[in-house]
Amino acid sequence: MPQIQLTPAQRREHRAEAHHLDPVVLIGGDGLTEAVQKEVDLALNAHGLIKIRVFSDDRAAREAIYAKLADELNAAPIQHIGKLLVLWRPKAAKEKQHDEDRKPGPREVKVLKFSKNSWQKPEVKQIRILGNQRLTSGGQIKRAKPKQKSVKKQQG
Repeated sequence: MPQIQLTPAQRREHRAEAHHLDPVVLIGGDGLTEAVQKEVDLALNAHGLIKIRVFSDDRAAREAIYAKLADELNAAPIQHIGKLLVLWRPKAAKEKQHDEDRKPGPREVKVLKFSKNSWQKPEVKQIRILGNQRLTSGGQIKRAKPKQKSVKKQQG
């Protein structure tokens, strides 16, 4: 699998995103083993953008590890600075399961609360309304009443 090619602007953007990240995978004295490569693959699937710390002092070996990981895992090499390697691979979109029996959940509603003083600005409040509640015109939350049934239908 060939590595992903990025423009310099895209690489710069990913480098800025990776600045605050901590290394997820640490490569020790044994170098790049299959287990380490598998962990890097899992980390790329989970995070998309990862930092890897290589404890080897040999710069050529670090560059070889960097190139091999980018090539074999279909990742884009973002940055190699010192003993840190940064790789990026787009995360696969998760399919959202749709449940037909699911009821609507809570919803967020913005309400204007007017002050008694006319010179004050009205306050905007965000209120969570649950499925069994309703919002009155005055901004109050009330429980929804059960639907009334016809007296004739109940008798018959």
